[in-house]
Amino acid sequence: MQEKPLPPPLWILIVATATGPLALNIFVPSMPGLVGVFQTDYAMVQLALTLYLVAVGVAQLGYGPLSDRFGRRPALIGGLVIYFVANIACMFAWSIESLIVARVLQAIGGCAGMVLGRAIVRDVYDRDRAASAIAIITMAMAVAPAMGPAIGGIIDAQFGWQATFLVPMAVGLVVLAGATMRLNETNLNPIPTIDVTAMLRNYASLLRSRAYIGYAANTAMSVGAFFSFIAGAPYVMIEVLRQGPEVYGFYFVLISVGYMTGNFLASRLSSRLGVDRMIPLGVGVSLCGAVPGFALAWADVVTPLSVFAPMCVVAIGNGLSQPNGISGAVSVNPTIAGAASGLMGFGQMLIGACFTVMVGYFQNDTDHTAMATMILLATMSSALFFLLARTSARSS
Repeated sequence: MQEKPLPPPLWILIVATATGPLALNIFVPSMPGLVGVFQTDYAMVQLALTLYLVAVGVAQLGYGPLSDRFGRRPALIGGLVIYFVANIACMFAWSIESLIVARVLQAIGGCAGMVLGRAIVRDVYDRDRAASAIAIITMAMAVAPAMGPAIGGIIDAQFGWQATFLVPMAVGLVVLAGATMRLNETNLNPIPTIDVTAMLRNYASLLRSRAYIGYAANTAMSVGAFFSFIAGAPYVMIEVLRQGPEVYGFYFVLISVGYMTGNFLASRLSSRLGVDRMIPLGVGVSLCGAVPGFALAWADVVTPLSVFAPMCVVAIGNGLSQPNGISGAVSVNPTIAGAASGLMGFGQMLIGACFTVMVGYFQNDTDHTAMATMILLATMSSALFFLLARTSARSS
């Protein structure tokens, strides 16, 4: 049995994973003001968010095979360099078009940590231990959204929208320095070539696996529930309930605390219970939030707590199931864990973008029914896809 490589410092993986979500969320409070700054409409400004998600999804397809061929370390460092330069470009954007282009580059660089953090963990740990480690790392994806809107709103109010890019730029520089000095290579068996045919063959083999589809789609639907909330909650709070952005930021902390709570529990329980017990446990908890949230929406109960409290429960469940679903997906074929992680990340962003568009399309001016419906649909779909993975494992 081949010996596992030495684990790198965990803080590098945590901060690297946070770079993408931080850049995504710290920008959101500045979006309404950019309509006047660039003399455009909100739909054009929103492209800086939508195309960010698309770029994150597409770029993940490349990082996985690149890291399988050349190693995790150079792929991560290259992505962090792009991220650092892109933040500077965002600060000096002279038009909404140039800002959108810079945001796309920011997404391409920022998603490196999201993909490679998972692959590195799978390189150094076995399946169930990897789920515990991923749970700790993915707490960064809860902390960053929690801090991002609040920090972005304060910086925008005090120093202007350009200054909001200083924070992700500084974070990117710190993790770039740490990765350069402290990150050892964990891919000890790189694939011999990275031709397009081999890449497509790896993706095709994963897409033919019912187990992989089940685990990966389970995590994607959990992400879909989160982005449904991101798409609908700001509008409901600010336009329907007439609350300020700072109130939205305050309540959003509940969601992040809920997700971190689920991650903490997963880090303690995953090694003991195993992936295939933790996922239904997490999905069950999420349903305990999604169903009441849907019922409150249809009963026309629209308050900050009716919006945020059910989603807090959903977030706890997602925190329990998400790291285990990720571990299950990248463990289906460990020899191409990078490709598996990248393809899974692409699916997560694609599903998240689709749910975001659907919530925006069906959102009305009086309640949060569209958001609650999509959250319930995503959670139920998450359960169904896990059943596909579990059934496939049993038949094997």
